[in-house]
Amino acid sequence: MIRFRTVDLLVTVLIGAAFGVAFLGYGQLYTLIGPLTAAFKPAEGLLAGIWFLPAVLAALIVRKPGAALLAEMIAAVLSMLLGSQWGWGTAISGLMQGCGVELAFLAFRYQRFTLPVAMLGGMLSALLEWGWEKFAYYQEMSWTYSLVMLGFFLLSGALLCGVLGWAASRALAATGALDSMPAGRERAQRVRAASPSGGSAGSQAERMAPDDARA
Repeated sequence: MIRFRTVDLLVTVLIGAAFGVAFLGYGQLYTLIGPLTAAFKPAEGLLAGIWFLPAVLAALIVRKPGAALLAEMIAAVLSMLLGSQWGWGTAISGLMQGCGVELAFLAFRYQRFTLPVAMLGGMLSALLEWGWEKFAYYQEMSWTYSLVMLGFFLLSGALLCGVLGWAASRALAATGALDSMPAGRERAQRVRAASPSGGSAGSQAERMAPDDARA
């Protein structure tokens, strides 16, 4: 049975809380660009991927089943409580987005945390979120426009969620901030393997951290 360590929970909660606050500002972007997208509403789908970032980041950093869903739900619910313009629908979006990422990593039994899997997670989140938004917000939109919006959702999920989330997790690991997390220990192993001496040094946090397979 896989258990969350205290640090796993703390990191997951911090990711969700940080994005929950940030999402309030990002939501205002939709209001600002409203006049630009009024003529072609499907273009809003190009912005969708940012909403899925908490889930992908948590999955890549914590690497435990449920981390993606928990981080996304925390972000969504906090955003809703702080006054999100979409109200209770924000929580449902969080559920769809978090489940999409979980499905991608579940497909590989939570053993692969690579760029392609992160992109798949973003695309599955996009697919589920598009289905919810089509039902909740865009029932009157024609199916032609709806399918175009789906294409934009998938593209944004792959790039703004998958690629950006993967790059952000790698950048954080490079700073040493994730030394106690699986992502940080993986980077330490790569650095040691690439060093001329075979990399026997490693970071203290990486050497002392328990094996995730037994956590």
